[in-house]
Amino acid sequence: MDFERKPLIGMVHLRSLPGSYLYDGNFDAVIESALRDAKTLEKAGFDAVMVENFGDVPFPKVVDKTTVAAFTAVAKAIRDEVSVPLGINVLRNDGIAAYSIAYAVKADFIRVNVLSGVAYTDQGVIEGIAHELARLRKLLPSRIEVFADVHVKHAVHFFDFEDAIRDTVERGLADAIVVSGKATGKPVDIEKLALAKRVSPVPVVVGSGTSVENLPSLWKYADAFIVGTSIKREGKVENEVSRERARKLVELARNLRKASP
Repeated sequence: MDFERKPLIGMVHLRSLPGSYLYDGNFDAVIESALRDAKTLEKAGFDAVMVENFGDVPFPKVVDKTTVAAFTAVAKAIRDEVSVPLGINVLRNDGIAAYSIAYAVKADFIRVNVLSGVAYTDQGVIEGIAHELARLRKLLPSRIEVFADVHVKHAVHFFDFEDAIRDTVERGLADAIVVSGKATGKPVDIEKLALAKRVSPVPVVVGSGTSVENLPSLWKYADAFIVGTSIKREGKVENEVSRERARKLVELARNLRKASP
């Protein structure tokens, strides 16, 4: 990932996949929806896209084989049609599945919600998977980068934030860290983001809540931005990506790049 240009990473939120509770039996529609959003993001000028099994509520901590197979099929369809860098996030915390899918479809990065430490979530207690993921990366070496959340959203944390950053990078071997708001679409605390930027030896990615309204204030404290809710039609996460909303954010980012020293 070219962090020097502070890339915009657009979210492709998948409809419910086969094997999930809300799956409606129409897998073709899942693929069509994902392709539409990915192509819209690319045409709007986003620097990368990331695919996530957002519709698979309630999420398991680790997904089953049906999910991995379906997710891989969708990701491969996107990889074949979209040329920008591709990321994979398998909810709730299946970094092993994410890396395996990314390796199979030649994706560029993955997001892991809890790489190090412990998070108290609606799925229960989730423990870090840094050791297991490092073993897999050794077995299947690649250029796939690992973006790891620090104090992931939709969770409660009891570890000090600054210590968690160091553990995630130095002991978890993350290539970049992700800092988010409290929930999907919620803006990040700018003081927390600024602290992360001061402390982290690796790039800092904003993981939620980026919009046209707050991008200028976040710009100097972050190296990339994962964007979902604000670029959806009517700003609602369940809707399709709006090319107009996505384009406005891209144009703003381009102007900020030009203005940067």
